[in-house]
Amino acid sequence: MMSYRSRQEKDVAFMKIALAEAKKARQNGEVPVGAIIIDEQEEIIGRGYNQSLTLYDPTAHAEIVALRQAGRRIKNYRLPGATLYVTLEPCPMCLGAMVQARISRLVYGADDPKGGAVCSIMNFPLDKLNHRFEITSGLLQQECGKILQDFFRERRG
Repeated sequence: MMSYRSRQEKDVAFMKIALAEAKKARQNGEVPVGAIIIDEQEEIIGRGYNQSLTLYDPTAHAEIVALRQAGRRIKNYRLPGATLYVTLEPCPMCLGAMVQARISRLVYGADDPKGGAVCSIMNFPLDKLNHRFEITSGLLQQECGKILQDFFRERRG
């Protein structure tokens, strides 16, 4: 059994990879949110960063991009045992997609006071759905929040 410290260290390492994805979004002029998905063997099976502007696609959030890649990689739309790491609290669309994908765990960094569906603008009713998953919030919250704050500060001029 993995110790708490060991799990937390792994979570931090994976969130840093999600942050690297967020930096790719920022370099492309997108809102800097990044996500990765790992399987039960802790191998990355999906990566994504926000691409809504680039792809002219309102669904191209980091989580959706990573879920699509993971599904293609394992040739299944269900991802049981998978953990999704994302730098920002997911929106309702992304949480719904995670339910459909049957992920086992969500780990996110910064809260999203304008669009977050885990605890910010709404509390997504996971307890009423046919699939539930573990949620860990606030991991590397300052780093995940800072990249967003810097991005929006620069855009406002």
